[in-house]
Amino acid sequence: MYYRMKIAGLERDLPICKVNDELYIGAFVIFGDVELTVESAKALLKLAPEYDYMITAEAKGIPLIHEMARQSGQNKYFLARKGPKLYMQNIFEVAVNSITTEKEQHLYLDGADAQLMKGKKILIVDDVISTGDSIRAIEQLVEAAGGTVCGRMAILAEGEAQERGDIIYLEKLPVFHADGTVVE
Repeated sequence: MYYRMKIAGLERDLPICKVNDELYIGAFVIFGDVELTVESAKALLKLAPEYDYMITAEAKGIPLIHEMARQSGQNKYFLARKGPKLYMQNIFEVAVNSITTEKEQHLYLDGADAQLMKGKKILIVDDVISTGDSIRAIEQLVEAAGGTVCGRMAILAEGEAQERGDIIYLEKLPVFHADGTVVE
């Protein structure tokens, strides 16, 4: 089963995948879709509030934030990692639970990046906002670093996230029943 939708002016078929017996989602994966990445970045930048830096969580937001930085002429963006790396110093860490991940995860921010964030306006970017747990974890990292979250953006808002007044997104992505019909 697939759900056809228009995203940044482009038609895409999203496979409908089971999360649990009551919840199915349209799987949106930007990896490998250069055209969609470029057009989504362009559309989001038109809607973006004023910011100093952008941040996303590893991994699906990476191509989007990279393209947004490239198009806007920025040479730096931040990445909340799913695991600490040897080169990271003075690491900031928060816990996160995601709808697409079975267990609690942690996000990590390098201390050098945290220093750059201090006193700056930070725009959070992601591919899809659903429960908002990942966004909240990134907000915690930004605040712990002394930055100010100036906006939250995504290509798609899924389910209840569509009703949030604090996020900017391009399209609504419904959730589904087991038979592929949209949950109203």
